[in-house]
Amino acid sequence: MGKGRILVVDDEADIRKSVRLILSKAGYDVDEAEDPEAGVALVKSGANKLPLNAIVTDLNMPKINEVIVVPYLRSQFPSCPIIVVSGSKMMDKSAKLFKDAGVEFMAKPINQEQLLGAIKRAVKEA
Repeated sequence: MGKGRILVVDDEADIRKSVRLILSKAGYDVDEAEDPEAGVALVKSGANKLPLNAIVTDLNMPKINEVIVVPYLRSQFPSCPIIVVSGSKMMDKSAKLFKDAGVEFMAKPINQEQLLGAIKRAVKEA
């Protein structure tokens, strides 16, 4: 049995692949989606029977604007921890807003140890 199930949402396939490899090697079950709507559909399809423990998402994606990504995911999975990984230019402001909302925020490029620490905390919280 794995350590938990994580949904990775990012429009960049290379980023999704990198995050999946990091998390898979650490023992997590990983689902990937190119946008939040596809991620929600994948999780709700029931194809993977494990409960969702955390979501790792980018902010800036073509189909959804950065202001509504977190509220949209929160509306679909209210109790699921969200970790935002972004290359946003508004890092300081974004980090504070997310922290106040109980969302962990980290900058791209992805730091493996930081990501694994955030996932471990999120899964424990979930």
